[in-house]
Amino acid sequence: MIPNVLSIAGTDPTSGAGIQADLKAMYALGAYGMSVITAVVAQNTQGVRRFVALEPDFVADQLDAVFEDVRVDAIKIGMIANAGIAEAIADRLHHHGLDCPIVLDPVMVAKSGDRLLSPEAVSVVRDRLLPMCTLLTPNLPEAGDLLHKPEPASLQEMHSTLSELCLLGPEWVLLKGGHLDGPDSVDLLQGQGQSHVFQSPRIPTRNTHGTGCSLSSAIAALLPGRSVPTAVGLAKEYLNGALAAADQLRIGLGQGPVHHFHALWSPAESKATSPIQE
Repeated sequence: MIPNVLSIAGTDPTSGAGIQADLKAMYALGAYGMSVITAVVAQNTQGVRRFVALEPDFVADQLDAVFEDVRVDAIKIGMIANAGIAEAIADRLHHHGLDCPIVLDPVMVAKSGDRLLSPEAVSVVRDRLLPMCTLLTPNLPEAGDLLHKPEPASLQEMHSTLSELCLLGPEWVLLKGGHLDGPDSVDLLQGQGQSHVFQSPRIPTRNTHGTGCSLSSAIAALLPGRSVPTAVGLAKEYLNGALAAADQLRIGLGQGPVHHFHALWSPAESKATSPIQE
């Protein structure tokens, strides 16, 4: 059965991150993607200009509309924007009592450095949403924010930070080490008495916009019927392929997106088979 996967997140007009990237990753991996929007964001490959958060009760209405009508097999939570929306998401998830994996990508700061989650909302995310989550997927700055401490600056500090994050309540934590220097990118996964290391060579591309959104959505798409370590490993393989093919795209003047559909088409193939060539 094709899994139905819901993304709860903000938008990106350039489709490199946010809801648009989430849906592309989900569809590329064979899931039916759905979306509940938390905020409308004015951004491009060079940065975030501003965003408008939706009213929490409207976010709740969107969630009810989905949950009351459609079977949901997995959920990915991305940009939450503020404390009211965080409370609304937690309330509706609790109300509907869903028995499906929940992946939380704590979108707090964009790659451009723009803040996407208000400081007062961090405590709501930490106290109410994290205990409901199957998997938490922070990068190093986000891990520091969640723990109210400096971000890890070494692999050794990543290991100790990972253990602290697990104490916040999620079943699993995937701590992403892409911000560390070095020839390889190392991610650490821990949960249910297990520890896993995912290490891969860094891919030389500037087109890394939306990698966190895409990875968490890929994991959510792959989780139904799979263990967390298996889904994370497959999602990492998918993202590495999308990064390796990212330079085939020419999107924007800054950090462009990854190539979500790298395994399905290439520029040469699309030109040869497009029904709208003329």
